Amino acid sequence: MLRDDKKSGKEKYARVLDYLPYGDPDDSRPAYQKKPSIHGIGEKYLVLMELVPKEGFVPQSGDRVYIGDGERDMIDHVKRRLDYSSLTHGAQSELIYVLEQIILDDETQFIEFINAAYPISTRQHMLELLPGIGKKLMWAILDERKKKKFASFEDLTQRVKGLHKLESIFARQIENELIGDTRYRLFTSKPPEPSRRRGRDGRDGRGRR
Repeated sequence: MLRDDKKSGKEKYARVLDYLPYGDPDDSRPAYQKKPSIHGIGEKYLVLMELVPKEGFVPQSGDRVYIGDGERDMIDHVKRRLDYSSLTHGAQSELIYVLEQIILDDETQFIEFINAAYPISTRQHMLELLPGIGKKLMWAILDERKKKKFASFEDLTQRVKGLHKLESIFARQIENELIGDTRYRLFTSKPPEPSRRRGRDGRDGRGRR
C-alpha cells in the first residue's frame, strides 16, 4: 500500500487549482507572446501538473476537466508534471480545499485504505502516519475493524469516537506528501526533480545542455 517506489498512471480527470491568464510567471517573454495555463491536480494519482486550456476557456478553482485520451472539451494538452514548489501561491492555497473535495467525491478508496492498513514496523502502524491519529485512535479503529469493516466515512466516525472530518485528515496527509514533509508516501508517488530553465543556447544554469 505504500507508494514510495510506485509510479503514477495516466490521469483521466484533473481539478483546477489556479488559472494563469498570462502563463508561467517565470516566463520572461512579453505578455502578448505567452499563452494561458492552468495549475491542476489529477484525481486518481494526485499528480500536480500544468495544463494548457483551449482558447476561450477560463476555469474556476475546483473545476473538473477531462485530460484523458480522445476529444477534450476544455483542455488542449497536458504541458508537464509539476512539483509543489512550482505551484503558484494561489494554487498552493487552494490545494487543501480541492483535495478535500476529491476525497469526498470518491471516499471509497480512502475507506479501503482504513480497512486494509497494516503495521509498517514493530512500533508503528500505517494508520499512525495520518495527521491527528495517535495510538488511542489507532487502537479504537482496529478494534472496531475486527468486528466489521467500515462502509463509509459516516460509518467510521459513528463507530470510532473522537474521529472527525476524515476528508481533512486525508487531505493534510496528501498535501504533506506533495510538499515532501513525510517519510512515507501513502497516496502519491515521488515528484520529478525541479527542472532547470534553459537559455536560448539550450544550456541550463550550470552550462549543461
